[in-house]
Amino acid sequence: MDHQHTATPPGTPTRCPMHGQDFAADPRRTYDQLRAVGPAGPVELHPGVDATLVVEHKTALRVLQDPRLFARDSRRWAALNQGLIALDNPVLPMMAFRPNCLFTDGAEHLRLRKAVTESLDRIDLSRLTRDVRQISNYLIDQFSERGYADLLNDYAKLLPLLLFNKLFGCPAGIGDRLTTSMAAIFDGKDALRANDELTACLMELVALKRREPGDDITSWLIQHPAGLRDEELKDQLVMLMGAGVEPERNLIGNALLLLLSGRGSGMLVHEALDHVLWNDPPIANYATHYPVQDVQLGGVHVEANTPLVISFAGANSDPALDAARKSRAMGAHLAWGAGPHGCPAKSPAQAIAITAIEEILKELGDLTLADPEDRLEWRPGPFHRALVALPVRFSPTPATRTAQAPHVATSRPAAHGTARPASSPAPGWRDQKEKKGFWSTFLDIFRV
Repeated sequence: MDHQHTATPPGTPTRCPMHGQDFAADPRRTYDQLRAVGPAGPVELHPGVDATLVVEHKTALRVLQDPRLFARDSRRWAALNQGLIALDNPVLPMMAFRPNCLFTDGAEHLRLRKAVTESLDRIDLSRLTRDVRQISNYLIDQFSERGYADLLNDYAKLLPLLLFNKLFGCPAGIGDRLTTSMAAIFDGKDALRANDELTACLMELVALKRREPGDDITSWLIQHPAGLRDEELKDQLVMLMGAGVEPERNLIGNALLLLLSGRGSGMLVHEALDHVLWNDPPIANYATHYPVQDVQLGGVHVEANTPLVISFAGANSDPALDAARKSRAMGAHLAWGAGPHGCPAKSPAQAIAITAIEEILKELGDLTLADPEDRLEWRPGPFHRALVALPVRFSPTPATRTAQAPHVATSRPAAHGTARPASSPAPGWRDQKEKKGFWSTFLDIFRV
C-alpha cells in the first residue's frame, strides 16, 4: 500500500523504491533518475514508507543548514502519527525518535550535542590507534592460518564492535551482550528483542559507571555539566554506537574493496578513504528532516511533516561538483554531513579506518579478492552502502600476533571481569551462558 504524502508535479518519475537488490546493486541509477527531473524526488524507503530524497548538493546544504525550517524531530512524522507505518517496519529503528542529539532541535539539541562533542574531544587519538592495532591483530589471528577470510564479517564488522566496547568502558559480561545485540540489530535478526537487550545492557553500563567511573566515554558523559539523566545517557550511547559501528565497518570494507580491486592501484590508504567518501559513502542516505511547513525545493513540492532524506551519495555525484570531485577538494563532499548535525567524530572515525586498513595490509601482504568484484553483493537497504561479504585469499601465516601484543593493566579487574546484569535479558537470548564472547576473550588476552 502506497500512502503518498508528497505531491508529484507533472514529469516527476514514479516513486523510486530504495529497498531490494536492484537498488542495492546500482543506487546511482535512482539518483540519476531523480536528478533528471529536479533536486529531489519521491522514493519508497520500504513498502509503506514514503519519503522525498534530496540528490542535489546545493539543495542538500540548504536543508542541512536550516534547522528552523527543516526539523530533525521525527515525532512530527505525519504518517507514523496517523498509524500508517507498521511498528515492526524495519526502517523504524533508524527513523523513530530517540531523545538524543540526532533527533532533537534547538536548545535541547545544543545541550545534548555539547555533552557528546566534549566527551568525544577527550579521546586520545594515539591511544585509540593503539587500541585499534591490538584489536586488529586479535581478529587477524582468528583467521590468518586459514589462508582465506571474509574481511567484512571476520574483520571490518567485528573491529568497531570490540573497539566501542573499549571506548565505552564495558566489562566482560555487559560487553558480550552489547556486541551480540548490536550485531543482531544491524543484521535485522530479531531486531525488537535485540533492541530490548541493547537497552538493558546500556542501562546496566550507566548504573555501573555511576558507581565506578573510569577513563571512558560513558563516564565522561556522566560527568559532563549537562547533567544527563540515565535515559538520556543510554540514548546518546545508542546513537554513538549506531553512528560509529555500521558506518565504520562499511568505510573499512568499501575502502579495502577499492584497494584490492585494482581500481585503487597506487592509492595511499587515506586517498582510498577519500575516494570512498566521495563515491561510496558508508551511510549513503540518511539525515531525515521533517519540514515544519510545506516547502518548495527547486520546484519540487514537499509537504510539512513528511520525511525528507538527504542522499549524501547522490549529492556527492551531482554534476555541479565535477571540478571539486576531480581535485578531491577537501570538505566538498557530504559524507560527514553538514550544518548543526554534522558528524562530531570525523577525526576518530578516520583514524580508526586508516589504522585498521594499514594493519591488515601490513600483516597479510598478499591479499587478493577471492571473487571478481562484479560478483560481490551489496546489502539491500535504503540508508547504507554496504557489502554482504568481502572474501579474500592470502598466504597462511602463524597466529602469533596476540601473544606478542602488549598487555594493558586494568584498574579494577575483578569488578570488570565479574560484573553481573542488574536485570535479566530477554528469554532465550543467550543460548550458551558459559561460552565466552569475543569481548570476554579479548579481555582475557589483553586485560584492557
